[in-house]
Amino acid sequence: MPGAQGFNALVHMRSLHPHLPVVVVSAREEATVMRRALDHGALGIIPKSADSDTIGHALGTILDGETWAPPEAHNVPPTGSEEREVGQRLRELTPQQFRVLQMLGAGRLNKQIAYDLNVSEATIKAHVTAILRKLGVTNRTQAVLMAGKLAIDDDAIVLPPEED
Repeated sequence: MPGAQGFNALVHMRSLHPHLPVVVVSAREEATVMRRALDHGALGIIPKSADSDTIGHALGTILDGETWAPPEAHNVPPTGSEEREVGQRLRELTPQQFRVLQMLGAGRLNKQIAYDLNVSEATIKAHVTAILRKLGVTNRTQAVLMAGKLAIDDDAIVLPPEED
């Protein structure tokens, strides 16, 4: 999903297709990262280092309607309520609002976003207003910071440039 980082893509995918089983294959094998993926809607998380037998077993388990993750993912506490709340709020965004939020995170101005999406600047302003309302924030920076809470690494959070 272009522009999506961290668990934003997973949350957005689950909002668009809630009945679609999503499996995350990741090079990240930290238990907390795997647990967060499960808590944000993945039915499974398979490390890239897994052997073919493990991958086959995991996919079979998921296709049988169960979740699958390495045992260590279940040995860490669940994702915090604040992060789960952010995920829930992001699920309320339409696909276009999600794209606009990603572009805000990249520091794009309304005029630039409108040009890129081939819509009017007034349409982008309406999207931004809806995003702020759905996320329960008052400005673009707060919206980007909120979405950044679903980053996998703190250094992966994309901040907008300073406003003058």
